[in-house]
Amino acid sequence: MAARVTPMIHVPDVRATMEWYAKLGFKVESTNEDEGVIDWALLSFGQGRVMFSAGGRLTGDARREVDLYVNTENVRELHERLKDFVAVHEDVHETFYGMREFIIRDINGFWITFGESLVTG
Repeated sequence: MAARVTPMIHVPDVRATMEWYAKLGFKVESTNEDEGVIDWALLSFGQGRVMFSAGGRLTGDARREVDLYVNTENVRELHERLKDFVAVHEDVHETFYGMREFIIRDINGFWITFGESLVTG
């Protein structure tokens, strides 16, 4: 049996969140719509998945309850493609744990870190 953890994040507007993530390159896999309102969505990015559900709140807090970490390739290219579209929290940098990363904030204030391994092989 394959095991996988898929986070569910509660957001104020599932449709807006889903559309925003789709612009980043996430694929909309499934939604639930009731009377014209999307109240749940499943999105994927490569092998990773995330669900968004209605009922979240906006906040001005510096940090939210959950962050997303997206392992990917070509972080510098992705940063160049996204930097004028998203709120960049930290530009491309290399970490002590062997990753090249940058951090953005989504439309709900959640951090998304895109990282690629600096270790080859």
